[in-house]
Amino acid sequence: QVQLVESGGGLVQPGGSLTLSCATSGFTFSRYAMRWYRQAPGKERELVATITNTGGSTNYADSVKGRFTISRDNSKNTVYLHMTSLKPEDTAVYYCNAAINVYAYWGQGTQVTVSS
Repeated sequence: QVQLVESGGGLVQPGGSLTLSCATSGFTFSRYAMRWYRQAPGKERELVATITNTGGSTNYADSVKGRFTISRDNSKNTVYLHMTSLKPEDTAVYYCNAAINVYAYWGQGTQVTVSS
């Protein structure tokens, strides 16, 4: 079955960096776009970044543009989110997402906390 497993979250000071990973299995990874979402306490889940199946095109939320980079390694069935210049408002649970046919698949999420 489809599985998405996020890792790499943690506590980081403002201005710091983190790289999240999402390891996938159970589907042909190289055929599908991948997305990172985040959900802060008391807020709706929001789309952070999208990457096409080949990695040739990416899109970002305005709030992270220029600070976050989404990438993928189709040989490892893994998508990454490299986050720099982190701000307290980036604190959230980060989820990777795959939309396969009519279904949306989610990982369990990884907590990112930006605090001094």
